[in-house]
Amino acid sequence: MTIKRLVLIFVLTPIAILLSVTSLFSSWQEPQFQSRLELYQTNIALQAQAWQPQNSNDDNLTAIRTAILGEQPLESATNQYQEARNSVQANLDKAKNKLTQLRSQSKITPVPPKPLPETPTNNASGGQQQKLQQSLKQLQKLLNELDLRLGILQAQQGQTDTALKIWSELQKRVETDKPDINLVPNTPPYADSNEFAGTAAVLSGLWSDPPRILPNAQQLIQKNLEGWFRSTALVRLYKLQQRQEALSAIQTAQQEAANQAVLKLALIGTIPTLAALVGMILLISLCVQRLLKGKVALLAQNADVPWSTPWNGETILQVFILGFFFMGQIFVPLFLSIIPIPRPAGNVRLQAVYVLVSYLLVASGALLVLYFSIKRFFPLPEFWFRFRLQDKWFLWGLGGYCAALPIVVLVSLINQQLWQGQGGSNPLLQLALESQDGVALGIFFSTAAIAAPFFEELLFRGFLLPSLTRYLPVWGAIITSGLLFAIAHLSLSEILPLTALGIVLGVVYTRSRNLLAPMLLHSLWNSGTLLSLFLLGSGN
Repeated sequence: MTIKRLVLIFVLTPIAILLSVTSLFSSWQEPQFQSRLELYQTNIALQAQAWQPQNSNDDNLTAIRTAILGEQPLESATNQYQEARNSVQANLDKAKNKLTQLRSQSKITPVPPKPLPETPTNNASGGQQQKLQQSLKQLQKLLNELDLRLGILQAQQGQTDTALKIWSELQKRVETDKPDINLVPNTPPYADSNEFAGTAAVLSGLWSDPPRILPNAQQLIQKNLEGWFRSTALVRLYKLQQRQEALSAIQTAQQEAANQAVLKLALIGTIPTLAALVGMILLISLCVQRLLKGKVALLAQNADVPWSTPWNGETILQVFILGFFFMGQIFVPLFLSIIPIPRPAGNVRLQAVYVLVSYLLVASGALLVLYFSIKRFFPLPEFWFRFRLQDKWFLWGLGGYCAALPIVVLVSLINQQLWQGQGGSNPLLQLALESQDGVALGIFFSTAAIAAPFFEELLFRGFLLPSLTRYLPVWGAIITSGLLFAIAHLSLSEILPLTALGIVLGVVYTRSRNLLAPMLLHSLWNSGTLLSLFLLGSGN
């Protein structure tokens, strides 16, 4: 066995596996992105409540309104926010317990007999404590935001006593938690929590009997509430102040926001629903055809035909360990950290460019490793890295997208029950959701809908899946490559949905034998996700 093989198998591969497992398990404590998406959609649905059809007597328009908003939108929103609050409270309790454990461990650590030189950080436990303190502060802030909104939802349903109790408990909690909130160095002391407590006092005054109007009521409402919650509180305030002009202006703004919200909900819900319905019909048709026609059916096309693979497992490991893992997790991040370029702290356009450049560097490095790893086997056998424009790749890609929707949605619903809002998510999704800059979104689109499908399909379907057919049957290679595709995203909560998507991508590729088909499917999937994020973010 050569030194190169020894280093690859017994040094680099274990390191890559260890770091990947560590990254996956570190995502266990991170919240799922899906929970925030649901709240964003709930906020848009609340804004859409003010929408009234021009002909209110038209039964069809009334039915459309009910279909979009539901029978009881306020109750549905309250349930959604209560679930989110329970999840945040559970995570907050876990973080507090963990922090208490770490502090108790640090207290019982024996003191060394001789004085040691001072170091910038005490130990690994100290760094973990600081990370937990930061997480604790963010969770406390989020809990306060949710309680402000929950109170307004309860008040709008006539549950005024419940709302007043929620806001009163928020103010008491802020006073109690003050010693824990400012544990992170270099943060303003209690500023956020004091403002939340002040906003809760303002809301309590507005819905009290008799009502009370605090001097800074409008300022606090506008600063700490958004969307439907802000406009609802301001309408209450302006009515009590008898400010007719301001009241008319806010009500007009509500109508405009409601019209936009209805359109967004229709786009978010209608297009995926229709595509999923087409996908269900397509899946049933293909399965029936497979049962009736057997091996001549469309779904059986090339189903059992492996590729002729001239290289062995060492080449596969070399491409993925050196080209994919080390390039993406070590070499490129290290390179970007040492070159003198501005770090994108608050500028969303710089963040988008940074993400795109990082991804292109990783992709270029991995593809170079792939090229030099298989160069000696050129010319390759038939069907390797096949691109054919004059083929049915478009139908395979579009049909695969429709078929993937119901499958991945079903798996995602099961996945949410398993992880209960934990497990982390792709950070790019969060950036795309919160950035409403057109240029930044265009750059994110270039990364997710063009660069990612080309690179990932070339690597996982173009190289990995066919290579695995040397050792596994085609169906085994499809499942294995789909699982590795999901694991490569390094988020526990995304493994099951992305494995399901990876399997559909593998089926599309093995049947079409054209890389353009899974690339189109992948691009449609990421484009749909980005469009939904843009629409959801624009309404919040």
